[in-house]
Amino acid sequence: MLLEGKNALVTGAGQGIGKAISLTFANEGANVAVCDVNETAAQETVAEIRKLGRKSEFYKADVSNSQEVKEVVDKVLDNFSTIDILVNNAGITRDTLLIRMEEKDWDLVLNVNLKGTFNFTKAVSRSMMKQRSGKIVNIASVIGLIGNAGQVNYAASKAGVIALTKSVAKELASRGITVNAVAPGFIQTAMTDKLPEEIKQAMLKQIPVGEFGSPQDVANVVLFLSSDLARYVNGQVVQVCGGLVT
Repeated sequence: MLLEGKNALVTGAGQGIGKAISLTFANEGANVAVCDVNETAAQETVAEIRKLGRKSEFYKADVSNSQEVKEVVDKVLDNFSTIDILVNNAGITRDTLLIRMEEKDWDLVLNVNLKGTFNFTKAVSRSMMKQRSGKIVNIASVIGLIGNAGQVNYAASKAGVIALTKSVAKELASRGITVNAVAPGFIQTAMTDKLPEEIKQAMLKQIPVGEFGSPQDVANVVLFLSSDLARYVNGQVVQVCGGLVT
């Protein structure tokens, strides 16, 4: 039980990587506040966490709206007393080549992926600073490290998440708070299932381990970074990509 008695807040927890993280946390003893815009999916996550004997509640919020985020954080603190772990996982894609990309798709991806991470980090860090402890894990992407044709908005947002992680890690470390990022590679989720088969096969050839990752592979690393095992790990970007980026 690596997280016995801890309270975690996970964004984008209704499905995929966020759901895997939430259930992994619950299996390790944590109570989980589930945040998502998809209430149906999120309530399923809540139900599964409760079956494990842990406390869980659903909170709906547009992560790009700072006022909604503040209200959610206040509600979580009222219901759970503390937020010991924050996982900024909520993210979207709107892929197309630069010359075809509309401004609204650039703005939407940056607002959800980067501004959403900023909003929750700022709102939660206040309570973590008061308790002088906390773990923040941001879900970035290897695309934020290497770029990718057709994903300039997504790449820029995830590169921003990485830079934000490193900066906030330096700001909050003296208060007992560590901030790290996980950069998944090709993980089998609903988001990546939308990619054309030829692109999937081309990507598979570039992965040294010869297979795609699972949401659980990412969740396992997030669990480590959220536990006391990672006490001295701060400001790092851990790639979970099967060697795609070496």
